[in-house]
Amino acid sequence: MPHGTAPEWVTIALAVVKTLLVVMGGTITYFAFKAFRRTHSRPLGFLAAGFALVTLGSVLGGFGFEILDVWLGLGVLVEGLFVLAGFSLIAYSLKAE
Repeated sequence: MPHGTAPEWVTIALAVVKTLLVVMGGTITYFAFKAFRRTHSRPLGFLAAGFALVTLGSVLGGFGFEILDVWLGLGVLVEGLFVLAGFSLIAYSLKAE
């Protein structure tokens, strides 16, 4: 069944996991941004932006597929691009002084 419709339990599990991912990603982004505002540290700003992009990518990938009815591959591509950009910012934040 590699390119067919997933069983209902898989769809439900995916929705639960994606929801938890958005909650956790939003929480991490919030705390990183709060630390940035308190310290005015540029690396913390990049860290917050990176986590925001990773979280946003997850939302957009699922939203595009489920709501906008785009191809699954396109949704995965959009998610991957946002995650790549977010991880790049996170890596930069760890290197920046």
